[in-house]
Amino acid sequence: MPGERHIRISIPEQRLWLLEGERCLREWPVSTARNGPGEQRDSGCTPRGRHVIRAMIGAGQPIGAVFVGRRPTGEICDEACFARQPERDWILTRILWLSGLEPGRNRFGTVDSMRRFIYIHGTPDAFPMGVPLSKGCIRMRNEAVVELFDRVSPGTLVTIRG
Repeated sequence: MPGERHIRISIPEQRLWLLEGERCLREWPVSTARNGPGEQRDSGCTPRGRHVIRAMIGAGQPIGAVFVGRRPTGEICDEACFARQPERDWILTRILWLSGLEPGRNRFGTVDSMRRFIYIHGTPDAFPMGVPLSKGCIRMRNEAVVELFDRVSPGTLVTIRG
């Protein structure tokens, strides 16, 4: 609807825009899947199409809070923590859990984004933005994901273009 806040993500451009109607409120670099765009379970790809934010996790957690299974572990990822486990799939600070809106494309069966645990989430500063390196999720800088989290709500439309 005109004037509503929504998110647009471009896999080729590795960018995320927060929009109100067609007006850009903010934009950030992101990092999507190393394996490129795709919807299949276990593909390690970032799903395309229309989604909504189904759940928002991590309100009030500190910058760098580590999540496993969508629960804070009590750890804070800093340079030393990252250096001990550089290959870990770090999910930090905030989680915006996405649910697909297009049956057969990104919802239900083997293409269900929510069952694939596709998130917009924070990541260690050591990981570059603008380069596809994730295992399917959309990674953002921690400060950026906090700013985005504070400006959206469950039900916010998210369109991912490949």
